[in-house]
Amino acid sequence: MSDMPLPDAEEIDGGTFQWRHIDGRDEAQRRWLQEASGLSPLVVQALTAIETRPRCEAIDQGALINLRGLGATPGDDPDPLVSIRLWAERGRVISVGYRTIAALDAVRAQMDKGALRDPGDLVSALATEITYALDPEVVALGDTIDGCEASLDADQAWLNRRKIGKARSLAIGYRRFVVPQRQALERLAELDVDWLEDDDRLHLRGAADRFARMAEELEAVRERSALLHEQLSDLRSEIIETRSLLLSIVALVFLPLTFLTGLFGMNVGGIPFAQDPHGFEWLLLICMIISIAITAYFVRAHWLRK
Repeated sequence: MSDMPLPDAEEIDGGTFQWRHIDGRDEAQRRWLQEASGLSPLVVQALTAIETRPRCEAIDQGALINLRGLGATPGDDPDPLVSIRLWAERGRVISVGYRTIAALDAVRAQMDKGALRDPGDLVSALATEITYALDPEVVALGDTIDGCEASLDADQAWLNRRKIGKARSLAIGYRRFVVPQRQALERLAELDVDWLEDDDRLHLRGAADRFARMAEELEAVRERSALLHEQLSDLRSEIIETRSLLLSIVALVFLPLTFLTGLFGMNVGGIPFAQDPHGFEWLLLICMIISIAITAYFVRAHWLRK
């Protein structure tokens, strides 16, 4: 390993091992990683890759680990979860990030207190903090769907559609990384390396189990949101049908009345009641009888119903 200083990067000495966190957007730090870190080109390429997904690969006595967690600056990245890439081996951990992951501060605090004694402690602590940060977000998505199910009515249909669409989009984005992350942690816990102790493996399996539970919850949110979207569409169609039926009934009621008024309004001879002083009253009575008869028919035929 080269003693060349790491420019502008964060280095934390844990006593028995060292953690170096590199900002992937800094060219000088990337150059140090390529030229002076002592890592193979394959590992360097994986650590500096732009597009990543959670995974764990054993290389000799080290491990290449990609994890995803909530970002500290959500507006700075289009993905719901930002990545952190780690190389762990006995004596050191090198992490690379292009965005700031929210769990990093908690792990840094544990490192400063001396609670992390080896690379296994650091990786398991990072995985645990990621689950602690993400779990409330997943629970909130479920609560959002619960609230939309409880208030499923026509008056709030447009508002619920927006909430459901946003919750479904987040659930899909989270699940895309939560499922492979669980698999990566399970694989890491099974690695035969001397820097992973039994308690580290236990914590990694615990984090993997929480990711499995979150994956199930996210899948439930996705399915429930799709079902709710269908119910809202059906509700909206029913409202439109009801209103169209009402308009049709009103048009049918006034159709014969319009015919009568048009007929008696013609300027030709022989119009009934033209010379009768009560002709208007008679015509009005006929129109009322026709309207009542048509309305009674629709009521009897159960066309007028909620």
